[in-house]
Amino acid sequence: MPERKETVLVTGGAGFLGSHLCEALLANGHSVICVDSFLTGSRENVRNFADHPDFQIIQHDICEPLQLDRKFDRIFNLACAASPPHYQADPIHTMQTCVTGTLNLLMLAEEQGARFVQASTSEVYGDPDVHPQREDYVGHVNPTGPRACYDEGKRAAEALCFDFLRAERADVRVARIFNTYGPRMHPNDGRVVSNLVVQALNHDPLTIYGDGSQTRSFCYVADLVDGLMRLMDVDATPDGPVNLGNPGEFTMGELAHLVLEMTQSPSPLRYMPLPVDDPKRRRPNIERANALLRWQPKTQLREGLARTIDYFRTTLQAQQPSARPEVA
Repeated sequence: MPERKETVLVTGGAGFLGSHLCEALLANGHSVICVDSFLTGSRENVRNFADHPDFQIIQHDICEPLQLDRKFDRIFNLACAASPPHYQADPIHTMQTCVTGTLNLLMLAEEQGARFVQASTSEVYGDPDVHPQREDYVGHVNPTGPRACYDEGKRAAEALCFDFLRAERADVRVARIFNTYGPRMHPNDGRVVSNLVVQALNHDPLTIYGDGSQTRSFCYVADLVDGLMRLMDVDATPDGPVNLGNPGEFTMGELAHLVLEMTQSPSPLRYMPLPVDDPKRRRPNIERANALLRWQPKTQLREGLARTIDYFRTTLQAQQPSARPEVA
């Protein structure tokens, strides 16, 4: 239990990552206010703890100022679609969420004297020409491409955060989150782990973009949540962003074959053109997180995938229509 029970505001709290964070905060004895627009979040994600006496859920879009009659101590800003199909569906709103929404919450943090953690992303590095990516790498991003609403939106949000920090208007910390996976991912969110697992379980062809040689690093959701909470809890405010991710690096072909092995699926591979501005390589340098937060991920990919596959298998079975009774 914490030394003092705190009230924590989590925006995007009904999303994949946000719901796991809310659950962990409640387990640690805090009171949680979950704010979500439900454009991509789901009440199903918070169903297991929705009746907790210290949990409150509010439907609200952070592009509009948030007015609450409660005092709170901390803010986690996780509000923004994180998968390309979702954030590209309404790119203007994605940019507004990143910029206007973050500004609204920073002003709220200043007003309340609340500590603030911004969920940024490894996408700020773009298609990197430095590997692995350190926090001092300034990135290689296309500001006018189809991914810019998210990439540049998150970069602008970081700029706002550090302007508030330098002006001593708020105690702000920024996490650059690398690919995260685990239970409660949306089956159709378009991210590679959910895509491949769902396709394998449905015996559909597994979609591989490009030749499958591009790489990603995959961090299990529980490890990522631990990193976010450590970043919030550390007394000394970091003077820059902190990478949070698993440095294990896998090609998309390796991931696809691992999913096929673990699901025992007969699905073939189907190769498709690489999307515009899709990064060729991505792996975090986490020396800073280890030094400042004493954090490093513990869950190996095979272990985390097993839990994720079990979740999707159960979810997909629940979505199937029940068998019709035989007619005599």
